[in-house]
Amino acid sequence: MLRTALASALLLLCAWATARWLTYDFQAWTDEGARRLEVALRPVAAPAVTVQGPGLDRASLSAVLQQGGVTIADFFYTRCQTVCLSLGSSFQQLQAGLQAEPNPGVRLLSISFDGAHDTPDALQDYAAKLGASPGLWRMVRVPDSAQQSLLLQSLGVVVVPNPPGDFEHNAALLVFDARGRVVRVFDLEERQLALNYARHLARTPSP
Repeated sequence: MLRTALASALLLLCAWATARWLTYDFQAWTDEGARRLEVALRPVAAPAVTVQGPGLDRASLSAVLQQGGVTIADFFYTRCQTVCLSLGSSFQQLQAGLQAEPNPGVRLLSISFDGAHDTPDALQDYAAKLGASPGLWRMVRVPDSAQQSLLLQSLGVVVVPNPPGDFEHNAALLVFDARGRVVRVFDLEERQLALNYARHLARTPSP
């Protein structure tokens, strides 16, 4: 009996230790939660990829991010009729909030993961449809498919092709600091929280 009790206690202890390790000390219970906690603990630098969009021939993503100070970014594609509509609406509201400030220090960036279809002209039309202000809200694509895959993988963005021509993808707001690193990831419903955090980050001197 004693041996059985000791063995059971040892198994429970091992299970508890494993669960604690897998959930970052019980702070994250899902893959997405773990990703967001990992980013908060260890910011992720944007990989070396080239982007292109309206008014932007070709430039490194890092350079684009560092030009705007703090950046709130999302991933989308222009033909989407589901979650991207919510993302577009959320960014319209974020833009309205930023336009009410004289020097917000925060910019918006929408990155298309449908680079083959979302040409600069297509992005320009989409930006006009949403009323994106060029100095505040920029839309870009990654024209090189290998670089696009690298970017998605590096930032934990899940995109699954869903023929014909659609995609299933996760939706989140990524906050980049002035050094071009993802420092926080927020749910779409946490739009105001993301904006408040970005504003705070823009006012905080870099270490």
